[in-house]
Amino acid sequence: MNLQERTKPDPCVFWTRQAAVVLDEFDEDGRYVVKKEYIEAKNDTIADFYLKLYRWYTREAGKHLTLPQDAEYPIWMSVSDELMLRPTQGTVILKLQIPADSFLYANYDAWGYCVNYMYVPTDEEDKIRHENELKKYGVASDDQLLLTQKGNFYPLLKKQLTDSWRRVFTQPPKDEIAGLVATCWEIRKEWILEVTEYKE
Repeated sequence: MNLQERTKPDPCVFWTRQAAVVLDEFDEDGRYVVKKEYIEAKNDTIADFYLKLYRWYTREAGKHLTLPQDAEYPIWMSVSDELMLRPTQGTVILKLQIPADSFLYANYDAWGYCVNYMYVPTDEEDKIRHENELKKYGVASDDQLLLTQKGNFYPLLKKQLTDSWRRVFTQPPKDEIAGLVATCWEIRKEWILEVTEYKE
């Protein structure tokens, strides 16, 4: 079953940790979308890596959901209050109630493969098949197809790798609780049920 065919409660409750400064945006604009400078501030020297990956994620997400025109980057949300990130200094936790047509489910394990430039296998057999194919062509690891000239020599292998990343939207996680997250591309003020601030 495609992950997006999963029954969506409408609306659905999620939790997200954000920088406390985003609360000002709700007062000013009534909504929040991720800004490039927020990603740069959070990720420092590896910000470009995440910006590129998040733009890819957003392009692919647009094949499953109508996204706000001004939204370039996803907002990650926990599907369970038990698994949500806890507030840290300078952050808040937003408990949200979001309409079904405003979010996508995502396979967080598959996302981890994308972040590490790895092939997302459908199962163990597919994983072994892919590893054997890499060995056949003398490719030591998946990331060589993206970070070295090997990707130019083996474009079909490279395409196979990046095409597999789409499974972040379609392949159900092995662990239906820990492996499932959701993303949206805006938060509207009226969706906020509760704000939890950091306390020492």
